[in-house]
Amino acid sequence: MTMPFGYVSPEQLMREKSEYARSRIARGTSCVALQYTGGILMVTPNRSRALHKLSELYDRIAFAAGGRYNEYESLRKAGITYADVTGYQFDRRDVTARGLANWYAQTLGSIYTESPKPYEVEIMVAEVGAEPADDQIYRIQFDGVVSDEPGFVAFGGGQVDQVAAELKERFSDGMSLTEALGAALDALAAPSSVASSSSSGSKSSGNGQAMTPADLTAGNLEVAILDRGRAHRTFRRLRGARLEQLIADSRPASPSSKPASPAKSESPSKAESSSKAESPSKSESSADSGPDAPPSGPGSADSGSSGSGSSGSSGSSGSSSGSSGGSGRGSSGSGSSGSSGSGSSGSGSSGSGSSGSSGSGTSGRGSGSSRSSGGSGGRSGSGSPGGDEEPPTGPSAPGGDGIPKSGK
Repeated sequence: MTMPFGYVSPEQLMREKSEYARSRIARGTSCVALQYTGGILMVTPNRSRALHKLSELYDRIAFAAGGRYNEYESLRKAGITYADVTGYQFDRRDVTARGLANWYAQTLGSIYTESPKPYEVEIMVAEVGAEPADDQIYRIQFDGVVSDEPGFVAFGGGQVDQVAAELKERFSDGMSLTEALGAALDALAAPSSVASSSSSGSKSSGNGQAMTPADLTAGNLEVAILDRGRAHRTFRRLRGARLEQLIADSRPASPSSKPASPAKSESPSKAESSSKAESPSKSESSADSGPDAPPSGPGSADSGSSGSGSSGSSGSSGSSSGSSGGSGRGSSGSGSSGSSGSGSSGSGSSGSGSSGSSGSGTSGRGSGSSRSSGGSGGRSGSGSPGGDEEPPTGPSAPGGDGIPKSGK
């Protein structure tokens, strides 16, 4: 069986129609709609004040669309006519968002299958109820596929998946109007970070460019609500000063508006660092004047000096005093202030008694530490040898038994 010339399979035809419609819809911007405590909020970027993307269909029903303007405008007018005729023939309560969504789905489905070119639109129909549980939001795509979207919906534009993901993260039940507007603005600005990092992200604003937070101002937005508190017609637009105030309240304070921390707050840390930096020098200076520092002055320990304490000691060394007959004078040396008394220092000889029977003296060697003991009779404290210095010689040199001889 031969195939006729120009035959195209139904699968390929529908696939090409779908690709064509999606590519055209992606050139526009996204729209979002979400519930809040007082009704339903709808937000979309739109600079025009005459060509609306958000409008009223009936008393408690709203219409939003994205894509080709002339096509969704004809659908909006047809929906208003359908709602008016139904309400007139039956009852106003018989006009519902579900009925309008089914009518739009049938119309778009017929156009998609029968027309060579499908409509390049995506639309949303929302109805506000007496309670948040009674609210209804429906999304109808270009091929007539209708879906129920509880809570929120994002449609249209080239970054609709990223907008929907961000809106899903930020949406919560019981939000106020300010919180709902903040969530909608954050969702619309979500693709800006991805678009800025990609090379193809710099397109014109009307050709699917990701909107930045700076672009989402009152002059570039179209915002409308279905107010649950109204009795008859619930659709209301937000514009002018009211919208600017809501946008300002929905955005957190910028970091530049926070007061700068005072410079004095850094002073304790600087003081600690400076004190830590100075502590080693102070410890070194105190170590030089401590017990291990060499003595200075005339009482410093030399080879064979008498009455010298251990090297660098600040305490006094041995002292002697005569106890019988007369008062013998001995020499006493201190590690830091030199000798006290009448004995000579630095010559290797100790002080000798001047009168009486028994004088006592002390002698020290090198860097050895001398012991202090009170002498009575002919004995006084004996110096303990230390170091490798030669023992002193002279009249007061110790004998073989280590007892110093008395002076004559």
